[in-house]
Amino acid sequence: MATLSTEQNLMRTQKVMNALDDWGLSGEQILFLLDFPKTERSRHLAKYRKDTPFPEDENIGCRVKFLLGIIDALRTTYPRNLQMGARWMSQPHVRLKNRCPLQAMLEDGEQGVVAVLSELDCAYAWELSGSRLN
Repeated sequence: MATLSTEQNLMRTQKVMNALDDWGLSGEQILFLLDFPKTERSRHLAKYRKDTPFPEDENIGCRVKFLLGIIDALRTTYPRNLQMGARWMSQPHVRLKNRCPLQAMLEDGEQGVVAVLSELDCAYAWELSGSRLN
């Protein structure tokens, strides 16, 4: 995987933080979704909204990658109305056990994040299934 510059990491951080804020998540929920250590406090999130990239941590990096996939899938699904992504995230879905995507992610952690990404991105779901074209 290519190493990103500080500027690129900061842009990714701000993109994720903006989406999580748009989705209406609390500080504690954001920390949970990003898989921050339990010692991290929500009052520290302001620095990630402004001028500090997320820490270089494997767990956080993995969650950021999944969340960026969700953000990009919502953007391509609703290219003319960016507010629809936040609405989609708060509506119940049958394949998520009639839970909204945010609820699935908050209840199931990484498994829920992957389920939401799979629901939005059929190419990711195809890859995850292990299917191959022969």
